[in-house]
Amino acid sequence: MHEASLAFSVLDVITGRCVAEGYKAVRAVRVRIGRASGVMPEALIFAFDAAKADTTAGNSELLVDIIRLGGHCNECLGDFEVDGNYLLECPLCGSGSFKIERGYEMEIVDMEVD
Repeated sequence: MHEASLAFSVLDVITGRCVAEGYKAVRAVRVRIGRASGVMPEALIFAFDAAKADTTAGNSELLVDIIRLGGHCNECLGDFEVDGNYLLECPLCGSGSFKIERGYEMEIVDMEVD
């Protein structure tokens, strides 16, 4: 379960920033996860909750924003978004010539601190 290592990485970043900036505690952290990133949001939240004890983020909440898979078709020149985790053809015209531009993200957006 790579979500556990991701949870520890998120905790390292936010607790380090919290201390460096002189804050006492992290109350919430928001992350963006692309649908095609391979990260299971529920597993990440579970791992984060298990790992946060005894840190400055011990009482924090992990908030997850899901980013839909989207891109641009080289044939019809249309932009698209889909709800799935993968794509084999342009959903607008059926072409196999397209570029995925979003949906692979895994990034920390912001955090709420005391």
